Amino acid sequence: MWIKPLAKACAALLTMGVMAAPVHAEDLLSRVKKSGELVVGTEMQFAPFDFHENGKQTGFNKDLFEIIAERIGVKVKFLDLPWPSVLPGLDSKKFDMGGGPILVTKARKERYSFTLPVADGTVALLKSAKNAELTKPEDIAGLAVGGGKGSAQLAQLKDFVATLDKPVDVREYVDNNQAYADIVSGRLVAVANSITNIAYVAKQRPNMFEVVQPPFGKQVYFAYFMRKDEDSRTLLEAFNEGLEALHADGTLAELQKKWFGMEMKVPTAEFEPAV
Repeated sequence: MWIKPLAKACAALLTMGVMAAPVHAEDLLSRVKKSGELVVGTEMQFAPFDFHENGKQTGFNKDLFEIIAERIGVKVKFLDLPWPSVLPGLDSKKFDMGGGPILVTKARKERYSFTLPVADGTVALLKSAKNAELTKPEDIAGLAVGGGKGSAQLAQLKDFVATLDKPVDVREYVDNNQAYADIVSGRLVAVANSITNIAYVAKQRPNMFEVVQPPFGKQVYFAYFMRKDEDSRTLLEAFNEGLEALHADGTLAELQKKWFGMEMKVPTAEFEPAV
């Protein structure tokens, strides 16, 4: 007599269980593929990564993102934003990922997920191409050198000059272009900045500027970034698979030479930042 009621009760519980089962939301990669568009927040005043030339977007980012977006099966849409609004915009999900790129640091890794690195961001010196006396970083001892006011590169420059046997006149600039102009005028012997940025300057004007090798700062790398959540994990994996392919077939090295004037060795797997 009790078998039928028990069976009915079990059936009811199973039905309730099915009805109560959570509906799994699409992850970010699925939504990107569904929309057919990868939306990237960036600032287009950061040559050689993102900038305008003759009114059109150009740079390393445009080339690389278009290749990887094609591999994923979507188009890429860039949002040109003031840099202070990029990280908050990513946090509030106004776009899918950030395309700065930015330097990977221990503090930033606690808040964001990073792609594999795409370029070297270590601090180096830019000098006049006519200066044959400055052959290594230590040669700036006793001379005048510039750096970006409030920048991480300026902080590393100050740490470096403190180790030299002669005091260095470290001058701070709000505008890097003004600092570079002061190299030409002779007011500075060199300017400290990320090697990616100054390599681009030297590539554009090889008769005027030259990079001092080797870099003197702590080894750091530029990478793109996403929200640090499970929703973004599949997009991060797909993007990194694309970068691994570009490493393997030499495309990444070609893009580096095209935009930075040199090939750069960057990690091809997860790494621990030096800073």
